[in-house]
Amino acid sequence: MAIIHFRCKERRRTVRVLLSVPLRVSGKTEIGEKFAVKALSHSVSLHGASIELEQGVVLGEILELENETTKERVEGKVVSIRRARDGKRYVAVEFTESDPNFWHMAFPMPGARPMRRPIASKVSSL
Repeated sequence: MAIIHFRCKERRRTVRVLLSVPLRVSGKTEIGEKFAVKALSHSVSLHGASIELEQGVVLGEILELENETTKERVEGKVVSIRRARDGKRYVAVEFTESDPNFWHMAFPMPGARPMRRPIASKVSSL
């Protein structure tokens, strides 16, 4: 039985952030019919997102994501599909454009250390 050390190095290009954004996801079904459904992002990064999606999709499929708030659109390729224990399906999408800044966020660089708050050296007791 292999044990994975909990301090393994992060291999992602950018950090994932848990963020729920209302999206409209468009694409084609396996038989070629167009679909457009509402969905929520589960986690986001500079290069893509994990989306809670009921619609069946296949690996490599190109989807169009529209942010319901900003009405911006971006294309993404399905790179992973997983089903959680609670039965929800999560689809990982990688943006086809490089650095679209679809989420309007600044993501930390990979390997960056988390910011720490300074701790007061002495605490007064009253």
